[in-house]
Amino acid sequence: MIEDSTVLVAAGSIDTVGARAMRVAPAHRYAVITDGIVESLYAPRLAASFGRASVEIFSIPAGEQSKTRESWARLTDELLARGCGRDTTIIALGGGVVGDLAGFVAATFMRGVPVIQVPTTLLAMIDAAIGGKTGVDTPAGKNLVGAFHPAAAVIVDPEVLDTLPGRQIRAGLAEAIKHGVIADAKYFARVADDLPLLLGKGAPSTRHDAMTALIAGSIAIKSAIVAADAREHGRRKILNFGHTIGHAVEIESEYTLLHGEAVAVGMAVEARLAELAGVATDGLAAMVRTALERASLPTLPSSSMAADRIIARTHHDKKARAGVVEYALPSRIGHMAAADAGWSVPLADQLVLSALEAGTRFGC
Repeated sequence: MIEDSTVLVAAGSIDTVGARAMRVAPAHRYAVITDGIVESLYAPRLAASFGRASVEIFSIPAGEQSKTRESWARLTDELLARGCGRDTTIIALGGGVVGDLAGFVAATFMRGVPVIQVPTTLLAMIDAAIGGKTGVDTPAGKNLVGAFHPAAAVIVDPEVLDTLPGRQIRAGLAEAIKHGVIADAKYFARVADDLPLLLGKGAPSTRHDAMTALIAGSIAIKSAIVAADAREHGRRKILNFGHTIGHAVEIESEYTLLHGEAVAVGMAVEARLAELAGVATDGLAAMVRTALERASLPTLPSSSMAADRIIARTHHDKKARAGVVEYALPSRIGHMAAADAGWSVPLADQLVLSALEAGTRFGC
């Protein structure tokens, strides 16, 4: 078990959500926001943990298509219709979509009520639920409407990953690989070494131990970065590695790619971009690509995605400034470039095009 003032990582902790919520965010009513898949698997169990306390369950269709302003409006209207007020605590039970959307509902309902994150995907456990970013997508891009709203608690139960499809596990591994690239070379190496275990080979107990260590390691890395820069004015920008291209690719795929899969493509492209821009050591891109491939993650955009459209999408990203897109780029594994220049590197579209074309040309 791993526990600090906000985050609990422990097997079976989903059965303790009620007691913990009543301690850290006492409320007259608890509103559980989840999706249709997770609802059937875990919502009754979580609701039972509240005993006789008043619990309401709200469900959205699973998938990125639900992370919209329309879903936000429907949920807030339903909260009001069921009599929820300022003495309500939101429980986000699900993956990154649910966490982002429920967090945004909590940030804005009655000008802000507490939220407790109970992530059920690997990606949400190690990334989306940590750090207080909430929001929804718009037709122009991902997460363009949102708010910072830190959770009162994050409760991670690694056992729920036993019902998670392998594709979702692989998508989560993309963010773990990212954490190693941006902040910790030893962690990167450990994740790379443990990939066969994490992907299901070996004894279940050994796999669970490796997964728990990965979850704890990634949470520690992200939490430390967020604690030093809660509002992303400086070092927190390094968490965006892979996300500028990744978000563009995800949208171009019409969300047929999972977020982690799109970020994997983004990391492969942006690692090449770092070398082309002269900010990274030779061989960085190959190391990143090899780790992603060992995790059975994609490293190239689909052949149906035009490079110019991907680049055009990046200009709608939150990281664009004065018409120029800024990238968070590694200089070597465990270290990021531009520490003395705001942790981001403004780059011309032509260089980005070269990075995209290089990947296609060499099949990397």
